[in-house]
Amino acid sequence: MTDLDLLVVGDCNPDLVLSGGDLVPRFSQVEQLVDNAELVIGGSASILACGAARLGLRVALASVVGNDVFGRFMREALAARAVEIASIAISETTPTGLSVILARSDDRAILTRLGTIDAVSIEHVPSSLIARARHVHVSSYYLLHHLIADVPRLFATAHELGATTSLDTNWDPSERWQLDDVLKHTDVLLPNASEAVHIAHATSLASATRQLRQQVGTIAVKLGSEGAEAHRGDEHAHARAPLTEVVDAVGAGDSFAAGFLTGMLQGDSLQDALSLAVTCGSLSTRAAGGTAAQATLAEARATPYRSG
Repeated sequence: MTDLDLLVVGDCNPDLVLSGGDLVPRFSQVEQLVDNAELVIGGSASILACGAARLGLRVALASVVGNDVFGRFMREALAARAVEIASIAISETTPTGLSVILARSDDRAILTRLGTIDAVSIEHVPSSLIARARHVHVSSYYLLHHLIADVPRLFATAHELGATTSLDTNWDPSERWQLDDVLKHTDVLLPNASEAVHIAHATSLASATRQLRQQVGTIAVKLGSEGAEAHRGDEHAHARAPLTEVVDAVGAGDSFAAGFLTGMLQGDSLQDALSLAVTCGSLSTRAAGGTAAQATLAEARATPYRSG
């Protein structure tokens, strides 16, 4: 019997979010002032896990942190948000990853020290853990250097044990965008528009979605301020974002993914799952960092959305 709705595999690191003021760094020892600096839960997998737990799912995170102040911060913060942390390993030799984010309301720049982010391996996701979950999700695929080659096996094992699978790659720093072996075992793909085009090696989003629909059962594409679109077989859905005063867009895509997976696991239609996802992503932008403003399911369901 499964006791987890969702097993998330991926990055677990804090974000140092700087916002307000002049966010374009200048060298030659020029000191600049910013309005806000916050140490918050970071890592695509961690933000998604928190969002799904906030929506009421039973969630565990499989990851690695260092035996340091950042690792302790992450474990304590995740546990406080009802994410099971027993499968977060502690490395005695590698420091916890860290991202410094220069955040504007409409865009951001990110500087990342990988640290333990790329220490996650198949050893951290045993079949006994997979067997507990209804669904297995991998985040930040292209940063998981020690796991990439084993993700097809991880997803195949999930299918053998009765779980469904999903993938949110984020950006590929190498810009090679190799993914075909993984897509064969992926039930849900959750890229943004640019990532979808690169993954498909296409020239437009329309051609990318046509191609990816032949490889993946469901694809939900994040379109930023334009909302999102989703495809499943011949079924198509589009949802526009509710009107929200944006404070910080960090992690909005991860909250979107948490909403989509929650809707899917609760049996929503494609349109309703997409609308929930867009609402969750939009509401998460109301505060700094990726988790501070994540919505409850009741709040998200009660927020009017715009379809079509």
